[in-house]
Amino acid sequence: MPVTAAPRGEEQLRQLADRAKFVRTETVRLTRIAGAGHYSAVFSCAELFAVLYYSQLRIDPARPDWPERDRFVLSKGHAAIGLYPLLADLGYFEPSELDGYTRLGSPFGDHPDMKKIPGVDFSSGSLGHGLSVSVGMALSGRMSGLDYRTYCLLGDGELAEGQVWEAAMSASHFGLGNLVAIVDANQLGIDGFVRDVMPAEPIEDRFAAFGWQTHRVDGHDVSGLLEVFAALPAPDQGKPQLIVADTVKGKGVKRMELSPDWHVGNLVGADYDDVMAELGHQEAR
Repeated sequence: MPVTAAPRGEEQLRQLADRAKFVRTETVRLTRIAGAGHYSAVFSCAELFAVLYYSQLRIDPARPDWPERDRFVLSKGHAAIGLYPLLADLGYFEPSELDGYTRLGSPFGDHPDMKKIPGVDFSSGSLGHGLSVSVGMALSGRMSGLDYRTYCLLGDGELAEGQVWEAAMSASHFGLGNLVAIVDANQLGIDGFVRDVMPAEPIEDRFAAFGWQTHRVDGHDVSGLLEVFAALPAPDQGKPQLIVADTVKGKGVKRMELSPDWHVGNLVGADYDDVMAELGHQEAR
């Protein structure tokens, strides 16, 4: 059966917060297997992942290619290490398959591969391409007479790519109300603070100028995220939708929050144990 919305109320909020914590702890675990990984870029969108996959997306893990499923494009493909555990948890594949993350022969690499991993709709990695692909998916849905939405998660640093704005212009021109772009505005890119390298703000005004309807929310507030998704107009109505999620790169681990040193890293020894404890998880020794 397709995945539907989780129970409402306090229990739903608790479950979604738990899944966000799961994203963070699994990212730390898988990074230790690989020897390096993108911690902070995942931590900023952990709540977004949780709300999308356990409340918002119309999906069916038993049928990864179900034509009527919602599409999700992880344009910031380096955050895939945080997405894989959710796909496993939902039943797209066995969780034990992740124990060989990045090892020879594993389908799970630093960036997602749509040809090898059930539940992945696009092989992303090179920043700036995701929104263009999402425009094509949204157009395809309309031409096929299907009412699915296409969701695209971008980083704020990624908005410096010119192709993003070509896609934004196209989405408005074609009136793609079935397209939802989400900007993980975590304030940092690999080269430093976005405001210093290439300012993206005012993100809402810029997309509005391209003909989008815009929303802004605290990207770590599960309740707020549920509300903004619930307020989206029907897919066949109006303008393409933009959600700017204000987040903190490295959220949940103090040493990583808004630190330019943890875009890629590796926790070992006592540091690994300390971070897992900070995240509320203690592994058996």
